Order: sequence, then structure tokens, then C-alpha cells
Amino acid sequence: MPRNATQNGFTLIEILVVLVIIGLVAALAVFTMGGSSQQRELEAEVQDLYLRMQVMSEQAVLNNLEAGLVIDTDNYQFVVFNDETQAWEASPERLFQAHALPPWLSVDAIVASGAPRLTNNNKTLRPSVVFFSSGENTAFEIELMVKGQALAPHRLYSDGIALIHWQKPGAEADGL
Repeated sequence: MPRNATQNGFTLIEILVVLVIIGLVAALAVFTMGGSSQQRELEAEVQDLYLRMQVMSEQAVLNNLEAGLVIDTDNYQFVVFNDETQAWEASPERLFQAHALPPWLSVDAIVASGAPRLTNNNKTLRPSVVFFSSGENTAFEIELMVKGQALAPHRLYSDGIALIHWQKPGAEADGL
């Protein structure tokens, strides 16, 4: 039986070449668009702190309490002011308990001088930022960045009256 008809289709080699090209293009796209894993972790840490600060600010208003944020070089925690003992105490809620920061993360907190603070005898839990039951907070600016990198930092800031803002690197500041 003679075979005069032409065969339609692709050979195995042609299919494999196309798959290799698609794989290389996909790998290149992931590599260029993904950024470094440390930058993604930094953004996740900033987002976590930002959201916790917003929730604590809302909790202070809803529960009529004064709350604060204590920032150390290696961790941060939220505290509440106990009116009976006149002292700052660690927040009992799981969301607001101490959170360890990665060792590669640099945190600089700048609080407005002369900002109102609640005094107490417990010097170890004196907050850097206070969230008042009136909805206000102390004016602050917190910069978070990877240690040793010259990239612009992420900034969390508030003028004390307006909402808390998050300025990502390269973005314009809102209001300050």
C-alpha cells in the first residue's frame, strides 16, 4: 500500500523544544518579577505591624481604653493601661502579644517630642506610641528596612489625629 498522503502533526523533538522555551521564559518571568525573598518578608512584617496597629487603635476606641505599642530592637508588643493599678500591662489578647522581629530587620521609631503619654511606675513597658480611647494617638514615624541595604525604607506614620499611613518605598507620603 503506497503512502502518498502527507502526515500532519508535530514530531516529538519539536514539542520538546517548545516546552523548553516556555519553561525558560516562565523561569525568567518569575526571577525578574518576584523580587528577593527578604524584600517579600519585609513587606509581610510591615503589613503585619500596620494591621495590628490599626486594630489596636480601633480596640482602644471601642473598649474605651488606652493602649500602646512598645518597640524594641528585636521585638514589639502591645500594652494596655490598667486604670486600677496605674500601670502598663502586656495585652492579654493573642493578636497583640509580643512579636519577635527577624534579625535582619532594622526598626527606627521616631515619636514627636512633647507628645502626651500616660505616666506609670513600670518603666519596662512604657510605650513608644499610645492609642487613646478618643481615637487619637501620639504622632510617630516608624521606618522598617533590611539592615545593610541602601533601599528606601517602609514608613508607618501618623500625625496623631489622622489614620495610620503606610508609605511603601518610592511612594509619595500622604499628609505629612
